[in-house]
Amino acid sequence: MTDGHDPILAVVVEILETDGYDAVQLREVARRARTSLATIYKRHATRDDLIVAALQKWMDDNRYSGLAEAEPVAGESLYTGMVRMLRALFEPWERNPGMLTAFFRARSSPNGQLLFRRGLDIVAPTGLAVLGDVDEAFIRDLDTVLSNVVFGLLGRFAIGEIAVTDIVPALDRTVYWLTTGYETRHCETLP
Repeated sequence: MTDGHDPILAVVVEILETDGYDAVQLREVARRARTSLATIYKRHATRDDLIVAALQKWMDDNRYSGLAEAEPVAGESLYTGMVRMLRALFEPWERNPGMLTAFFRARSSPNGQLLFRRGLDIVAPTGLAVLGDVDEAFIRDLDTVLSNVVFGLLGRFAIGEIAVTDIVPALDRTVYWLTTGYETRHCETLP
């Protein structure tokens, strides 16, 4: 496994993508990965831990791969930079909606905070670059509003109220109104 490929996690990802969160059963994972339950339990204490590990691996391989292109471009507006970053983050989820549902469900598991922290560690540098010239009070408010909007949209998606492709447009509109207000206020206070 020196190349980073883990057959156990690969099987869990496959099950999450095709059959959903509830279909991840340890005996089935062991069978498909051609390993024993004991091997799985040595590496992952619980089913939830196994799912979180599989999601972390998937996120590393897919979700955050587009962030390099999300770096800010000289002279672009705050709105454009933020939307570029959000599109890079959510585009893999749109292609893999089963993984987004699994992510949302796993967030409420005992180790679900690991998913959030892992994502924050990866997204923070790009986000800080995009928000480089923005005052800290706005960043705090933006974080509060966006995290609540994202969580609400993910929940609505997970229960089938909205399509996965409705998430980015809703975030786009939210960011537009937030950044337009900020930039208008910021321009009014410049000498």
